[in-house]
Amino acid sequence: MSDITQHLSAAQNGDARAAGRLLPLVYDELRKLAASKLAREQPGQTLQATALVHEAWLRIAGDDPHTWNGRAHFFGAAAEAMRRILIDQARRKLAVRHGGALERVAPDGVMAQIASPDAHDQEMLAVHDAIDRLAAQDSRKAELVKLRYFVGLSLEETADALGISEATAKRDWVYARAWRRREIQAERARI
Repeated sequence: MSDITQHLSAAQNGDARAAGRLLPLVYDELRKLAASKLAREQPGQTLQATALVHEAWLRIAGDDPHTWNGRAHFFGAAAEAMRRILIDQARRKLAVRHGGALERVAPDGVMAQIASPDAHDQEMLAVHDAIDRLAAQDSRKAELVKLRYFVGLSLEETADALGISEATAKRDWVYARAWRRREIQAERARI
């Protein structure tokens, strides 16, 4: 049994200090995962990996003592917290009061030929909505997508976190990717 699992078990058994001992064990791993995720973000990203990890930790540990039903539940909670933080940031950046749908104009008045900086945020919101729809059909596959897409876990790490075989994780990932792609294409067709 790993140290993480032992501390999760202790927290579940009522040890109030177990969450405090858990953070040093998972901090570096969560920081690497957050840095990996943020590296794929658009240039000019203002959120840093450390801030993402701290905000996610505050959301999952907070003031209320939480009990996690094992490693999968803990990493699922961390994935969900990171996902919500990134989605909230994408929504805030796309809000009208922050320039939402306005286009950049070059100083000489000619439209700048640049890719939309909002495209990534819009894609993230589309993935978020697709995950919610997938969760209504198959919660395990939705959790797998959260762990892979928003936290950046490998298939092996995801399988371990969810308590499933790596072969099952691979099958679920192939299905979820195809399902997500179809959902996003259908959403784009409606727009």
